[in-house]
Amino acid sequence: MSQMTPIEVTPSQDSGMTTPEPGLRRQVMSYTKDLMLVRHKMKKGWVGVKHQHPHEQMVYVVSGHLAFEHPGGKFEFKTGDSFIVPGNTDHQASALEDSEVLDVFTPYREDYAPAS
Repeated sequence: MSQMTPIEVTPSQDSGMTTPEPGLRRQVMSYTKDLMLVRHKMKKGWVGVKHQHPHEQMVYVVSGHLAFEHPGGKFEFKTGDSFIVPGNTDHQASALEDSEVLDVFTPYREDYAPAS
């Protein structure tokens, strides 16, 4: 028989969230070297820093209403919506109401990974 890789559950914990910038809270959920799930909560009025990263990013809105800006334009997205941000794309998000999103990054973001 082959050895089975253990499966670990990462509980959703507001108390374990970090605050990388005012109005934004983050919890790194499950990840491997190829894939990372990150939970973000944004307060109404939060405007994220415009940035880019080499990782592909999949965004799913758990709750709320946000705006997203990228070189191709600007759009709004709400609860239940999802989209892909290609790697190396300048982008910026802002919260039009209190919101929560799940972001999936590939490969995983070393800059988000908890210190060992």
